[in-house]
Amino acid sequence: MPVSAAASAREILVNLHDVMAARSNAQAKLNQVVDIIGEALDSEVCSIYLLREGVLELYATRGLAADAVHVTKLVLGEGLVGTIAESGEILNLDEAASHPDFAYKPETGEDRFHSFAGVPIIRRERSVGVLAVQHADPRRYADIEIEALQTVAMVLSELIANAGLIDQGGPKDRPQQSTASVRLIGQKLVEGMGAGCAVFHQPRIHIEHTVAEDTEAERHRVYAAFDKMRDQIEKMTREAEFGVGGEHEEVLETYKMFAYDEGWSRRINEAIDSGLTAEAAIERVQQRTRQRMRQIDDPLLADRMHDLEDLSNRLLRIVSGQMGTAAQMGLRQDTILIARNLGPAELLEYDRRRLKGVVLEEGSLTAHVTIVARAMGVPVLGRVRDVRRAIGEGDLLLLDVNEGSVVVRPSTAMEEAFDAKLLLRQKRKAAYAALRDVAPVSKDGHRVTVMVNAGLRDDAAALDVTGADGIGLFRTEFQFLVSATLPQRERQQRLYREVLDVAGDRPVIFRTVDIGGDKALPYLVQDAAEEENPAMGWRALRLALERDGLMKAQARALLEAAAGRTLSVMFPMVSEAWEFAEARALFEQQRDWIASRNRRLPNEIRYGAMLEVPSLAYQLDLLLPQVDFLSIGTNDLTQFLFAADRANPKLAERYDWLSASILRFLAALVAPCAEAGVPLAVCGEMGGRPLEALALIGIGIDRFSITPAAVGPIKAMVRSLDHAAVRAEMARLLAAPPRDLRGALAAWATAQGVELG
Repeated sequence: MPVSAAASAREILVNLHDVMAARSNAQAKLNQVVDIIGEALDSEVCSIYLLREGVLELYATRGLAADAVHVTKLVLGEGLVGTIAESGEILNLDEAASHPDFAYKPETGEDRFHSFAGVPIIRRERSVGVLAVQHADPRRYADIEIEALQTVAMVLSELIANAGLIDQGGPKDRPQQSTASVRLIGQKLVEGMGAGCAVFHQPRIHIEHTVAEDTEAERHRVYAAFDKMRDQIEKMTREAEFGVGGEHEEVLETYKMFAYDEGWSRRINEAIDSGLTAEAAIERVQQRTRQRMRQIDDPLLADRMHDLEDLSNRLLRIVSGQMGTAAQMGLRQDTILIARNLGPAELLEYDRRRLKGVVLEEGSLTAHVTIVARAMGVPVLGRVRDVRRAIGEGDLLLLDVNEGSVVVRPSTAMEEAFDAKLLLRQKRKAAYAALRDVAPVSKDGHRVTVMVNAGLRDDAAALDVTGADGIGLFRTEFQFLVSATLPQRERQQRLYREVLDVAGDRPVIFRTVDIGGDKALPYLVQDAAEEENPAMGWRALRLALERDGLMKAQARALLEAAAGRTLSVMFPMVSEAWEFAEARALFEQQRDWIASRNRRLPNEIRYGAMLEVPSLAYQLDLLLPQVDFLSIGTNDLTQFLFAADRANPKLAERYDWLSASILRFLAALVAPCAEAGVPLAVCGEMGGRPLEALALIGIGIDRFSITPAAVGPIKAMVRSLDHAAVRAEMARLLAAPPRDLRGALAAWATAQGVELG
């Protein structure tokens, strides 16, 4: 590769500008293009394949047999070229024939060429062709050459689209929209129900000119757009309508940090230096970002990349003058918003009175937009496939995130059923709200403790709304997951103190950070080896004991935040009693450090453990003398007992919580804890389901920490049952378990008049 490769993109674009301005036909232009690219990269072969009628056709080449042009064709996924077009990924090979997808086409005469590099030609976020180079000597193309190819491919997409050489498929050109009703399934991100007309968040911005006439003028346009974008974001974050204080504020601060990121603006400037217009430079950097996102397995890091995607879209709209998002054009009626993904600032632009819900093609529980939507009270359904094919602009949608679905173009009967369900939910919600100040006491006088799980500062407000007994599980890791850098001790301390302030005299149990594994943090360097099963890997207490600096900082933050109060702290993923002992000793060391400086300490410190790993159940004799309380994490415990990944959809419904295996395992924990005087609770989804909670009460567990929405139903269930009767029934069922234990218990509960919702 010659030294002049650094200027390859600029050199090629200057020459392409002349080619595109010429009056020759498209075929002649492409014939010139492959010569220009081949010479600039000193490559013996340069070929352009275009997607026509669903097939990739060799349209121009330098170096392959001329007779193969318009003759060699590949379907998507066939050969190296078909693989690139289908995946949208780059291939860079020193020996093309060694790749498993290599397909030899004898008419091209390519057998004498060993090296191969190809990049997709992208138009409106879809592959419409492939630009490939080949060389006789086996060698990988340099990164700068690949970069040049990608830049050129971007310009080519404009040329070939304007010439009408490619399939023009896409949202606007899809087949006639079906009028039939369809139900789409997705991931529950923010629960709730809503009905409205479908509105697509963002019409695609079409870049008309890619090659710059005046580089400095383009640079000044970008600078001005950056200034305007930052002003917009500052204004939006100042005027956000939800209350002060909450994790959403930290999310917006992180988002603003991206807006001022010098590395991002530098990459755009470098793209302008290569000869691109301001719009094309932003799009070029955005394409690189998307490519990185596809390669990132860590969902948290991918979420942060989505923020950069959101900012890129905003910057592109400003610099192009195409400002029309649905938010800026205004919502005219009750709306369900449709988007591939959203940034937190983009969601804030919408009129909350008319925004009834959001449906995302992507999204995740830890995405910044999810946190902001929760604060706004907007239901969000994520991971919904093919929304642009299945949903048309203006279609009526019935969104039920509680069921994980959205109905498109519902029939009259579906609308009536939805309205009835919504009314019923509202009535039930009102009935449960009426139980706020009523204690969960059974008909025969047995008191059950019902607490809530929390992870955000705002979640603590659920105590007053639901009348829960306290916070049985405060997940401290959320503050770490939404931060771009490791949260400082002072910031952690402020969060913990505010949660305790809201709780008042009600107990709060703080679980130390459960990070690592599938909740990896980009700022916390882990072992290079990728974990095959992150749920059973280097996470939670295992990570914290090894990286004890992180845990020491959290210990001091918790101890200082709880000064003058009771501090309850719980360690996750304890596998053996010695791990708990080490974690407790670490906290005690920090307690002594604070005391040595005459600072105020908690009045009492209570230490507990999460029983999620089955091995800990066989060390209760060693553990119970050390702990003040024990909490069962049913989500992880279930997957470990059954060796079944709970994230695998094929296994999600295979193993029932109401199986004799789980209930017998849990029942075996009750007596030892009672004898040791150690309170035993269930933290997790199992305790928030009325029938499952009934079974747990029946085996002797009467402390629950559940989602705020489940508090009302669990209270209603407890107040309708006879405690002694359910204890007797569960003893009978577990002594000789029926094949369908769930069905047997449900039938018994119905006969007894137990309220199961």
